[in-house]
Amino acid sequence: MHRRTAARNNVQRRETNDVRGPPVAGAFKERPTKPTAFRKFYERGDFPIALEHDSKGNKIAWKVEIEKLDYHHYLPLFFEGLCEMTFPYEFFARQGIHDMLEHGGNKILPVIPQLIIPIKNALNLRNRQVICVTLKVLQHLAVSAEMVGEALVPYYRQILPILNIFKNMNVNSGDGIDYSQQKRENIGDLIQETLEVLERYGGEDAFINIKYMVPTYESCLLN
Repeated sequence: MHRRTAARNNVQRRETNDVRGPPVAGAFKERPTKPTAFRKFYERGDFPIALEHDSKGNKIAWKVEIEKLDYHHYLPLFFEGLCEMTFPYEFFARQGIHDMLEHGGNKILPVIPQLIIPIKNALNLRNRQVICVTLKVLQHLAVSAEMVGEALVPYYRQILPILNIFKNMNVNSGDGIDYSQQKRENIGDLIQETLEVLERYGGEDAFINIKYMVPTYESCLLN
């Protein structure tokens, strides 16, 4: 009898010790990075690019005319490089994207479906710097060519959840001045700015689809 009681008490103690509070959601926690295809292609010398220095700093020297590049091949690879955080990979990826969006014209629209997973992967790292860079790229992408903004609308469900998580995050340096605002790296402001660009260039279905994924967003076109 005593043994049964002791055993029961031991079980109850174990059960009590096993009771834990709810796990930390970890919504803001950074995810580990993995080697990207962009890095592999760069290290093999497969990109027609080189590093050039001038009075303004570093820039890309393209070995071919950007307009003649195969956008289906190169643009998704450069977008994969958004996950890179070390020089020179991150520099070449980001600057390369902006160069290609600047000169791509009607070559950009057909490639949109191939860009969504790299955008989603970059945002899902939850690294503040990578998110800010990706948001600027997303803005440039939306305005880069006719119909591109509208073509992004069906993919809001994949790319906007992270924006909803970080939307109200405003970095404060503690001394009353948020220096990140000067460099457009205040993540909350950049998200708001990006959502407004997506609404302006996304056509008539943009707002309702943004609102579905980011419930606190208010239309910038009603003002």
